[in-house]
Amino acid sequence: MIRLTEIKLPLDHTQDALKNAILKRLSIKATALRGFTVFRRGHDARKRDNIYLIYTLDVDVADEAAVLKRMSREKHVAITPDTTYRFPTHAPAKVTSRPVVIGTGPCGMFAGLLLAQMGFRPIILERGKVVRERTVDTFALWRKRELTPESNVQFGEGGAGTFSDGKLYSQISDPKHYGRKVLTEFVKAGAPDEIMYVSKPHIGTFRLVSMVENIRASIEALGGEFRFQSKVTDIDLKDGRVRGVTLENGEQIATDHVALAIGHSARDTFQMLYDRGVFVEAKPFSIGFRIEHPQSLIDACRYGKFAKHPLLGAADYKIVHHASNGRGVYSFCMCPGGTVVAATSEPGRVVTNGMSQYSREERNANSGLVVGITPEDYPGHPLAGIAFQRHWEERAFEVGGRNYNAPGQRVADFVAARPTTEFTNVISSYRPGVTPTDLSSCLPDYAIEAIREALPAFDRQIRGYCMDDAVLTGVESRTSSPIRIKRDGTTLESINTRGLFPAGEGAGYAGGILSAGVDGIRVAEAIALSITGETSVAA
Repeated sequence: MIRLTEIKLPLDHTQDALKNAILKRLSIKATALRGFTVFRRGHDARKRDNIYLIYTLDVDVADEAAVLKRMSREKHVAITPDTTYRFPTHAPAKVTSRPVVIGTGPCGMFAGLLLAQMGFRPIILERGKVVRERTVDTFALWRKRELTPESNVQFGEGGAGTFSDGKLYSQISDPKHYGRKVLTEFVKAGAPDEIMYVSKPHIGTFRLVSMVENIRASIEALGGEFRFQSKVTDIDLKDGRVRGVTLENGEQIATDHVALAIGHSARDTFQMLYDRGVFVEAKPFSIGFRIEHPQSLIDACRYGKFAKHPLLGAADYKIVHHASNGRGVYSFCMCPGGTVVAATSEPGRVVTNGMSQYSREERNANSGLVVGITPEDYPGHPLAGIAFQRHWEERAFEVGGRNYNAPGQRVADFVAARPTTEFTNVISSYRPGVTPTDLSSCLPDYAIEAIREALPAFDRQIRGYCMDDAVLTGVESRTSSPIRIKRDGTTLESINTRGLFPAGEGAGYAGGILSAGVDGIRVAEAIALSITGETSVAA
């Protein structure tokens, strides 16, 4: 197969346009074209009055070698890379102990799936509930202000990604095409086929729920075992090596290999690991607010006359501003046509996040508007970032009214440093509710200063972004893990605890569903090779 990139066509091109573009690019006759598939389809909207589609195509032609030789100097023509996933090893006939995976977010799910597909029959532990029961508990916070600390947006089958936009794109380096394996397994589990080729695929919360269940069923069919409401409270070590884990009910599970895919909010587990001597270090993260605009405004600003075109869908954005106080302000986890959700996992704290359904048809667009934080902002201890997050989450709870309402403010009032008394044309989608107030006490002064400066600057990029009635709600504090559980670059084991494989967002090695799934695959491979005694192929 020959891969062609940068095939540019109008939004409403004819059915034959792709075929004609291939013939023109390769200078071949129609009889030489055997067929083609779309590997990627994106769009260029930098000029909103001239938006066009950009294709990457895999083409089957007669006399492929001759065509490639003739086109050797054309930078947008190459042989199609082999993206087929191949298992690095398989379980031997007798395995002395089964690997344990802690966590069922995207990373833990894929670690468990790959280990099961290789025949290692993993035991997968999850502190929360199965996804349908977890959904009931999550809705209880949103609708009734009832928080279940072990079953919410952060904890339970599917992880935090289940209540999100379901974005499946990432900027990670992926030379072994593990991302393709993730997407392929998602399609098998019920995701739409289009995620294999659109440039910014997403699934949405409702579809993710059934997909998570289907992946679980696949793992169980291969001999994997799930244990829900099974919180790991201790890790058993001997001579610097894992020998097992202890559950909250006192049960001990012997194992020599643990994939630690606990997510970015497992603060009690972070503390336990630190207390046991596992190497943990502070890392940067970000903190800020959620901002909501009418989705129609974003569509018009980004797509102009092409707004609502079926191939474009709801418009998104990605913006950044370098403030004069040295802080970076940027959009985070932008959710077109979505809602702002209550995402706390601890009583007496308010945390916001964003999610969308597959249709992205809600009235508002929302995005995190966050400021970069470094360990220098919370010095003194590897876990100090957790205390930093908790402080601002508690402050948001207080300012919001101590009832899980989020504190909110109109953008015009925030920029002018005056309290909001009522909301007008834009009503926040956050549930259980929003309390109009002054957000200036809900973040550090340097973050407030940077966001105030950034908003007018963003308005120059997206006209109307700083509209008076746009709504800010706080706080967005769980952008990523505040720690890194450092691991060896080759074996992927903890640098001082053999048999412990830190993985995914909670360990500081991923950010989002796709990258977490990819890291789960890498860790599964590393564990499998460690068990069989073969040389690691970790990338």
